Amino acid sequence: MNGPNRNVVDFTSEEPWRVFRIMAEFVDSFEEMSKIGPAVSVFGSARVTYTDPWYEKAEQLGRLLVKNGYAAITGGGPGIMEAANKGAFEAGGISVGLNIELPHEQRPNPYMNRLLNFRYFFIRKVCFVKYASGFVMFPGGYGTLDEFFESITLIQTERIARFPVVLMGRTHWAGLIEWMDERLQTAQLIGPGDLGLFHTVDEPQEAVDFIVERDRARQAALKRA
Repeated sequence: MNGPNRNVVDFTSEEPWRVFRIMAEFVDSFEEMSKIGPAVSVFGSARVTYTDPWYEKAEQLGRLLVKNGYAAITGGGPGIMEAANKGAFEAGGISVGLNIELPHEQRPNPYMNRLLNFRYFFIRKVCFVKYASGFVMFPGGYGTLDEFFESITLIQTERIARFPVVLMGRTHWAGLIEWMDERLQTAQLIGPGDLGLFHTVDEPQEAVDFIVERDRARQAALKRA
């Protein structure tokens, strides 16, 4: 009896097979996300509870986004993500969750009418950017900071068209911005205009007004081109 042919690669267990899983996840997510229309991605801590003032503001933001014709995209988890989804969902709009399994805090919240589950972090990150007209960053941890710095890096390096990146809570973000000014700008580690790649606000209405204004200006520029 002949033994197994050692020259035949088992693609179900070898690295090349992973490429097909990645392709499938890209295709599935792109197909679903292409249907949602204008949207804004909202980020913030998963550890915030419904009694926190930031939760209330994120919920208000979700409602305002729908009122102004945008879907709300979040990571699909609890905390700020849940609040933004809740606001959009209860306002009768499109509420999107890009969920990924994490060891501790990532359980899907119940306020979504579009839920996508991701195996790969990097595909999820592409969807946050590709289908958003803007980002709103509430106070959060490493994940929020990661999305913030990635977005302004992509804009700075012109890998994506410039779009609104809004930091919610001037006092909360002041220390980081001051450090960036003193340590990065002063030392010429970033360009002269790089601290202008994002905008800080205190209220959800300010954030939405800024996004709408920039979105209209971008659409007008496209029509003139």
